[in-house]
Amino acid sequence: MKKLLLFFLMFFMLGTSYLLAQTAVTGTVTDENGDGIPGANIIIKGTRTGSVTDFDGNYSLNASSGDVLVYSYVGYSTQAVTVGSQAEVNVQLMLDIASLDEIVVTGYGTQRRKEVTSAVTHIDEDDFNKGLNSSPMGLLQGKVAGLTISKPGSDPNDGYVIRLRGISTIGANAEPLVVIDGVAGGSLDAIDPNDIETIDVIKDGAAAAIYGTRGSSGVILITTKSGNPGDTRVDYSFSGSVDQVSRQINVMTADEYKALPGAVNMGGDTDWLDLVTDNGYTQVHNLAISGGSQSTTYRAAINYRSQEGVGINTGNDRINANLNLTQKALNDKMKFTLNLSNTNLERNFGFKQAFRYATVANPTMPIYDPSSPYGGYTERTIFDFFNPLSIAEQNINEGNDNIFLGSLRAEFDLSSIVEGLEGNVSYTKQITDVERGAYYKKTARFRGSDRNGLAVTDNQQYTFSLFEGSLGYSTNIEETNLSLLAGYSYQEFYNEGYHAEGGDFLTDAFTYHNLGAALDFANGLGNVYSWANSEKLIAGFGRVNVNYDDTYMFNLDMRYEGSSKFGGNNKWALFYGAGAAVNLSTLIDNDAIDNLKFRVSYGKTGNTPGSSYLSLQKFGPAGSFYYNGSYVSSYGPTSNANPDLAWEKATHTNVGVDFAVMDSRLYGAVDYFIRNTKDQLLYVDVPVPPNLVSQTMVNIGETENSGLEAAINFSAVDNGSFTWTTGINYASASSEVVSLSDEDFSFGGGLLYRASMGSPGQSAVSLIRVKEGEPMGQLWGPVQQGVKSDGTPDFADLNGDGTYCDCDDDRQVIGNGLPDFTLGWTNTITAGNWDISMFWNGEFGHDLISTYRGFYENTEPTTVGNWNVVKTKYYDPNIKKAAVNSSHVEDATYFELNNLTVGYSIPTSGSVRNLRVYLSAQRPFVFTGYEGVDPVARYGDQFDGSQGGEMGGFDPLAPGIERRNTYYRARTLTLGLNVTF
Repeated sequence: MKKLLLFFLMFFMLGTSYLLAQTAVTGTVTDENGDGIPGANIIIKGTRTGSVTDFDGNYSLNASSGDVLVYSYVGYSTQAVTVGSQAEVNVQLMLDIASLDEIVVTGYGTQRRKEVTSAVTHIDEDDFNKGLNSSPMGLLQGKVAGLTISKPGSDPNDGYVIRLRGISTIGANAEPLVVIDGVAGGSLDAIDPNDIETIDVIKDGAAAAIYGTRGSSGVILITTKSGNPGDTRVDYSFSGSVDQVSRQINVMTADEYKALPGAVNMGGDTDWLDLVTDNGYTQVHNLAISGGSQSTTYRAAINYRSQEGVGINTGNDRINANLNLTQKALNDKMKFTLNLSNTNLERNFGFKQAFRYATVANPTMPIYDPSSPYGGYTERTIFDFFNPLSIAEQNINEGNDNIFLGSLRAEFDLSSIVEGLEGNVSYTKQITDVERGAYYKKTARFRGSDRNGLAVTDNQQYTFSLFEGSLGYSTNIEETNLSLLAGYSYQEFYNEGYHAEGGDFLTDAFTYHNLGAALDFANGLGNVYSWANSEKLIAGFGRVNVNYDDTYMFNLDMRYEGSSKFGGNNKWALFYGAGAAVNLSTLIDNDAIDNLKFRVSYGKTGNTPGSSYLSLQKFGPAGSFYYNGSYVSSYGPTSNANPDLAWEKATHTNVGVDFAVMDSRLYGAVDYFIRNTKDQLLYVDVPVPPNLVSQTMVNIGETENSGLEAAINFSAVDNGSFTWTTGINYASASSEVVSLSDEDFSFGGGLLYRASMGSPGQSAVSLIRVKEGEPMGQLWGPVQQGVKSDGTPDFADLNGDGTYCDCDDDRQVIGNGLPDFTLGWTNTITAGNWDISMFWNGEFGHDLISTYRGFYENTEPTTVGNWNVVKTKYYDPNIKKAAVNSSHVEDATYFELNNLTVGYSIPTSGSVRNLRVYLSAQRPFVFTGYEGVDPVARYGDQFDGSQGGEMGGFDPLAPGIERRNTYYRARTLTLGLNVTF
């Protein structure tokens, strides 16, 4: 199938090339006074092919009718012109005030940059991260001040943890809302990164309020590519990448281990880390065809990605196809836009436990044992250990995702009724099918042998339908531009799924595809259940934009929204935002200032819980019992009713300044924000009776985030043949738990201990403290001040009673898992046909608890007898007791070269419009003192289990822990080709 697809892509590309031809286009580029501009750049959009004007502003280049020519010069606004049938294209560039006429996508519309009163960041294709990016979020990583996109390790199947301006909530969804071509809640997996034109990030509540319910954590608006009128254009790109392990935890060699007292010498010399890893190879093919006429435009694309991870038997194959079709009618008074996208993703998840047990496996243990009942693999029947190679090779853990996203939008020019009136209606459907299957062989000690083979399947379907319509009106009243918007939104969700697992099979041949053959359903070990839920969101929304003489701007957004998730007394709420700005550069007579805009905004947004029916009294399965020779299911209450359950509410205040000087060569923005989130959605303990269950979801608690953001860009050199631009973005954010209680309820009594260290031997140890009135992210534990004569750590007596007790009185805050600030640094250089981009990013001031060190960096007899010993620069052979403490907390500050790309555009002629080759290195090296697998901040915790158990759920209140199931970090080298016909 893969070879057939690649053959089709190449054949189609070559077969269409002879149909396309180029002609000479000439013209003159002038300034606002009509004088020719020497050294202006003309580039065919999406390529590196172009020309430079001569001393009189004249130029000439070869282009096709469907090409879009982009004209640019330092200090002037960029213009784009479609060639069409023109042989001569003359362009007049106007003075650019820091790209103030740049179009920025906002909620349900667009604005010119000069009119924006809120904190909105616009990123276009030229600014995206280069190299191998399998997710749209990879394009943005480190690019937007205040937007943190984190993925520890290099698992090709892991998603990103996304946080905007700190931790916005502890009880509801903490990730920003994603809007794809106007579709709120669109799946990131529905689109390929190569099909994205621009990404806009709404950071403050004033602009996000128009999305009401889901705007508290920010909004990410993605605009995909569409076709342009003119000749057919064919774009093809190919890249091949190799991943290599770049970081892992250091452990003892076989010789070092054998020298330890109590070492168990099993006669071998095995590099377990090498056995479970390999180079990961990836190939990416993208083919897009676009074009059309003045009334019809289209763009169709197909994308194929085959990605292997550095962990053996991990990776995925992805095929994505999409179509964007636009048709105008009734003398351009109507426009219909159809967007269709479908992604199929075959996943091989493998097992992160293979990394965990490879790290701590006895290095003298042989890989195989011919007499072993565990498939010939050597196993030790000790607690919390399994042969890591057996885990990876004997078992199956795979899945298939299919995401369909389709939308139809109709736009109407109603100016014949009322001048400046327009309207639109749209309908969207998204269907996501998720299939998961795992099988543990009869001979696999890891989860399989105890059940004589174990099969597990999970299947879910998530669907939503979205209908929206709006009317817009725009008019000019002397020097004032007024824009009004009113709309209606109806979104309905339906989700369903089932789970089945069973064991005791006669054969492994059917893996998880024949659960009916499992024999342990008869004894009650087998398990089957199904579920379904639904939700409705209904809203009316509106906006008012006022622009007086491009000097004073005002914006007001409102959304009145209802959700079926809430109690009968609080299903509806009003969300709003207001912003104002003044362009001081029009009031200050100073030629050195090109732009100086002061803005302030305030907004109120909401958040909903992750599940439906939480306000209702529910009953469900409560286990089974053996009665009269068979197992009988029982039912009981599962939740308490709360008719007063209401929206989580956040208020946002933002103050910002936009500036540009030096003929707009130096420009940027600075923002300060405060966000308060109240009435958080949390479970609290309640008495039974009168309640039927011991916990109820209520609105309780308050958190506060505040911080400073800055983005500064500088066009250092631009002389036509050589350009260099550089930019820095900085963000700091602090998150505080203001309250966890009110007059009626208390969440944990205002003091919580979370994130168990786990087994072996430390399950009762909590690593995180959450306390009212103090910062989030507190790492909690005893302070080691030395080593006692018996090898146990000497912990400080913090309460001053003369002795250390293993209790909270002698524990303290020993670190914080959240960064003090983040930094991104971009450099882009062009020299003739060469282009270089270099991006650095880092997180500073955060700590990580290394659980590997807390468990295994000691010579306790139990450690040495069962596992290998971790040996970092902190290793002390005198420590003979495993006890996590302050010495296992490390400063994880890092600064890394995230991406370095060097490209060369090969001169072309004839039907080839653009031909570029490039070499890219991603995460080639990192500067850090951290000794663990990956120094990136953890914005929550997922417990890693023990004895082969499943990992726990994600806890946003427990940042700063590196668990043992962390996938190893890799560096990526990519060689790519882009060609346009």
